[in-house]
Amino acid sequence: MRLEAITWERLAGELARHSDGLTAADGAPWLTLGIDGAPAARTGDLATRVADELRLRGRSVLVVSTEGFLRPASLRFEYGKEDPDSYADGWFDTGALWREVFGPLEAGGSGRVLPDLWDPVTDRATRTPYHQLPEGGVVIVHGPLLLGRWFPFALSVHVRLSPGALRRRTAEAERWTLLAFARYEDEVAPADAADVVVRADDPLHPAWSGLGDF
Repeated sequence: MRLEAITWERLAGELARHSDGLTAADGAPWLTLGIDGAPAARTGDLATRVADELRLRGRSVLVVSTEGFLRPASLRFEYGKEDPDSYADGWFDTGALWREVFGPLEAGGSGRVLPDLWDPVTDRATRTPYHQLPEGGVVIVHGPLLLGRWFPFALSVHVRLSPGALRRRTAEAERWTLLAFARYEDEVAPADAADVVVRADDPLHPAWSGLGDF
C-alpha cells in the first residue's frame, strides 16, 4: 500500500470534504463514520478534528467513543483482568452499539442516539441523555477493534501503528492487550478492510492512503 505524508489538519479536512458527498447505503438521512485504532493511536483526536471540520461545513455531528460502551466489570473480567481474547471478544458491548447508535440511524429510524452507556471508572450506567440528531447529521464512532463487525460505516478509517510503535506507545500495564491486536491483524486485516488507512508511527508526521476511487 502506497502512503503519502499529510498533516492531521489536512487529513481531517479531506475526510470531512469527502463525507459531504456520501450517502447512507440504505438511504437514511444520517451518516456514520468509523475511526478504528488501538488506544495508543488516539483515534479520539482524529474524530474530534473531523467533527470540527464537518461543523464548519454546517453539519451536526456527534462523536461516540466505544469506551462509553464497555460491558460491566463483572462481564469484562470473567476470565481475569488481562485476558486478550476477552478483550477482543467481550469487553465492548456491540449489541448496545447496534441498539443505541446504529439502529436509530437506519432508514426509518428515529435519529435518537445514546452517546454513551457505561462508565468503566464507576462501573455504573452513565445516564447520559439521548441526542437527537437532525437529518443530515453525522455520527463518528471511534475506538479499537471496530472493523469486521459489519457496522454500517459510510466511511471507515484505520489508524495504523506498526507492531513496534504499538508496543512503544502502549502503557506497560496495558501491553497484555497487544496479543488481542495481533489477533485482530490476523483475523480482520484492518488495513485491508478500511476505506482509508492512516499510518501514525510518528504522531507528528502521519501518512495516509488517500481516498483513491472510493
